[in-house]
Amino acid sequence: MDIVILEKDTLTVGDMDFSAFEKIGKVHYYDTLSGTELYKAVENAEIVLINKTQFSKELFSKCKKLRYIGIFATGYNNVDLDEAKKRGVTVCNAPSYSTSSVAQLTFSFILELSSNLSKYDRSTKDGNWIKSETFSYFPFPFVELKEKTLGIFGMGEIGEAVANIGLAFGMKVLATTRTKKFVQGVTFVDREQLFKESDFLTIHCPLTKQTEKLVNQTTLALMKPTAFLINTSRGGVIDEYALSSALKNKTIKGAALDVLTKEPMDKNCPLWGLDNCIITPHIAWTTVEARTRLLDIVAKNLQNYLDGKPQNTVV
Repeated sequence: MDIVILEKDTLTVGDMDFSAFEKIGKVHYYDTLSGTELYKAVENAEIVLINKTQFSKELFSKCKKLRYIGIFATGYNNVDLDEAKKRGVTVCNAPSYSTSSVAQLTFSFILELSSNLSKYDRSTKDGNWIKSETFSYFPFPFVELKEKTLGIFGMGEIGEAVANIGLAFGMKVLATTRTKKFVQGVTFVDREQLFKESDFLTIHCPLTKQTEKLVNQTTLALMKPTAFLINTSRGGVIDEYALSSALKNKTIKGAALDVLTKEPMDKNCPLWGLDNCIITPHIAWTTVEARTRLLDIVAKNLQNYLDGKPQNTVV
C-alpha cells in the first residue's frame, strides 16, 4: 500500500513520529508542493494525506487512481467535496484533536487584550520603570474579566471549552450556534445580540457559505467601541478590509487573530502593522500534544478505511 503524505513540513519540525503510517504501507513524503510537482506527486496515488492543499476539481482530474483523502485538520473547506463524491473518493477529517490548544490560545489573546502584558514587558525592558518617580506606573489599561461579557460564535467542542474558561473567570457567557443545545452557564442569543453585547467576541465556527465574512461592516458596527474581536477559526469568516477600517476608526478597540484569509500572510494584508491588532501565524493547533493526537487520528482513520469501517468521514 503506497501512501502519499503532502505538506510534511506543516506538521513537524522534527518532533513528530510518523511510524504509525509506515506500519500501514510504504509512505512517500513531500513538503509543500505546487504546480507540476504537486500533480506528479499525486497522479498515481490511491491514498493521499493532506493538510491545507487545495484539492480542487483540477487537482482531482490529475489523480488517476485516487480513492481516499485523509486531512490533517478538522476543517475541510480546502477539498472540493462535490468532486470527491462524484469520483467516489472517501474524505476523512480529524475532529477534536486541538480543542484544548485552541481554547488556550483564545484565552491567551483575551488575557493579553485585557492586561497588555506584552506592552508592560516591552516598556520595562526599555527602562521606563527605572525612570519612574513612583513605585508603580500603569500607562496601559488593565481590566478585570470578571463580569465582562464573553460572546462565542459557534458552540462546538472548542466553543464549550472556551465558555468553561470564561465562566471560571466569572464572565457572563453568551453564544450563538447553528444547533441549539444546553450548556450550563451559557445564554444563547441571536447573532445581532451577540455582536451588540460582547466585550470579547470570539469566533469558533467552520468556514461555510453561511459564515463567510460574517464579521463585516454591518456586524462590526453593532459592536461596542470598547469591544475586542478574537478569531482562531478560519480567516475567511472576517472581511479583513472592514475589520481594518473598524480598527483604524476605533469602531472596536482591538482584535487578535490566529488566522487570515490568505496564508501565509500577504504583504498587502490590510491588517498588517495595526497597533490594535495582534496577529499570530496560525499556531493554535501546533502544540506537541495536539499534533501528536492529530497524527494518531489520521492514521486510525486510514486504517479503519482500509478495514472497511471508515470513521470521521465528510464524504
